[in-house]
Amino acid sequence: MDFGQLFNTLLNSLPNQVWYFVPLFILLPILRTPLFKGKAGEAMVNLAAKLFLDKTRYHLIKNVTLPTEDGTTQIDHIIVARYGVFVVETKNMKGWIFGNAKQRYWTQKIFKHSQKFQNPLHQNYKHVKTLQSLLELSDEQVFSIVVFVGDSTFKTPMPENLTHGGGYVRFIKAKTETRLSEAEVQKVIEAIESGRLAATFKNHRNHVKHVKAVVAKKNSEPRCPKCQGEMVKRTVKRGENTGKEFFGSKAFPKCRGMVGASLLQ
Repeated sequence: MDFGQLFNTLLNSLPNQVWYFVPLFILLPILRTPLFKGKAGEAMVNLAAKLFLDKTRYHLIKNVTLPTEDGTTQIDHIIVARYGVFVVETKNMKGWIFGNAKQRYWTQKIFKHSQKFQNPLHQNYKHVKTLQSLLELSDEQVFSIVVFVGDSTFKTPMPENLTHGGGYVRFIKAKTETRLSEAEVQKVIEAIESGRLAATFKNHRNHVKHVKAVVAKKNSEPRCPKCQGEMVKRTVKRGENTGKEFFGSKAFPKCRGMVGASLLQ
């Protein structure tokens, strides 16, 4: 049997309308990837900035990768104006979101499934500090903003610099006090453009490699069996286990979860 001929016969027998769906079937797996969702979220934030922020006063700089002491950090959007420098982190997520400004990890819940993810405010803090170091700006001149896009709902009270969709534009426009002169605005823009790494495949690959290494290191560290938060190494100071090391919750004394040293029995 000629399988090649059989395959061609089957293809030719398909209705013409079916071929319209072939590109969709190819695209569906791509549309579901975290990378595509992240880029789609960033595109929505960029569009909102272009539509609702005056280009003569607000200067948008996208996808900035900066070198750090331990590798690189990537900033989704930086908006520079006389009213300050706004560092915007985008999260494309769905479901219920639980968390507060102080928690290291937040919770995403979709139906009965729950998972932890890094507090995006803490994540953006590193971006802000890296940028401040580069630009030599004060805390009053740089603002951190986290924007959630997608079908998500905050189930706990959130700070004003954490918004949904175009809400970040309202946050920016609410800042009306002049914090930078026009000359300083241009100086900041030039410093960012000259300090950023070139948008090459190699630099992007190195940044992704660095992020994966950081994530792998965090995943290899023990998690608190009670709060699922980070743990720190401690030493038993009394009892039969004196001198032995164990891991205790970083949230101690609020959380007393521990691993090792026979659980201090």
